[in-house]
Amino acid sequence: MKSLLFMILSFLPLTLATLKVGFYNTSCPQAESIVESVVEERFFNDFSLTPALLRMYFHDCFVNGCDASILIKPTNNTPSEQNAGPNLTVRGYDLIDEIKLKIEAVCPKTVSCADIIALATRDLVVQSGGLNYSVPTGRRDGLRSDPNDVNLPSPSLTVSEAQQFFTAKGFSLNDMVVLLGCHTVGVAHCIFFRDRLEDFNGSGKPDPTLDPNLLKQLKQTCGPVQKPLNRDRTAFLDQNTSFFLDNSYYKQLQIHKGILQIDQELALDNSTANFVNTLASNPSTFFNLLANALVRLGNVGVLEGSAGQIRNNCSMFNA
Repeated sequence: MKSLLFMILSFLPLTLATLKVGFYNTSCPQAESIVESVVEERFFNDFSLTPALLRMYFHDCFVNGCDASILIKPTNNTPSEQNAGPNLTVRGYDLIDEIKLKIEAVCPKTVSCADIIALATRDLVVQSGGLNYSVPTGRRDGLRSDPNDVNLPSPSLTVSEAQQFFTAKGFSLNDMVVLLGCHTVGVAHCIFFRDRLEDFNGSGKPDPTLDPNLLKQLKQTCGPVQKPLNRDRTAFLDQNTSFFLDNSYYKQLQIHKGILQIDQELALDNSTANFVNTLASNPSTFFNLLANALVRLGNVGVLEGSAGQIRNNCSMFNA
């Protein structure tokens, strides 16, 4: 019990500078309730919004910090982060736009798009069965969105290679294992794991660590020919409880049913295997650590005070 308590405390968020829970209590007291109501209504019709927003949140915060730079739409003359390869399948922009429009109607030029992403992600986590955690707010929106800045960990990395990306953002190896647990919801395109089905590491054979029955299923799903990304088939990252945010992901890894290479590597690498087993057997531990890790993720490289701006429209910089 003592060691478990220490482990949980070690994941508690760092000091969050001027970000604070209830930042808009005076300037826009309706802000969080508006986010919650829109999320609840949209989630009822689309359970896949949870992985969509978790991915958007991660892809935004891991590139120049949580500044909503991923929301900027490219133009014919000016590309944005949305043009970068890892972001081509990011979605959920319309949800953020709807929330922003409703907030602007009651509190113009007050609530940042970066805060809306963080709040909407929390509310979708709750809708999918996760903990209801408090989100410190007070972020400002960034003034830069360049596809050349996008450098995100590939799904085919080893544990040590992926760890370098997380360490650079202030996260521990255990933090990485917890955040990758967000793969308990969502799908992956076949292009991101096809090599495991037929030519793993140039061997001309499938990945021997992949469950044979799952291998057969994935081959049927993906087909023999790679399709363009916009027509590529997908597979659930968690083959068990695909729409619920729980610790089933780790249980799947234990029986060699990880879809992405980096996921399965977590259960095979000596540096992470024991922690995977801990999370697989302790759902409450996973829920608590994930909530804390998501709060810490939202503190990466934030703009505060007079830095950046509060966008009038999340998809473009203010004039």
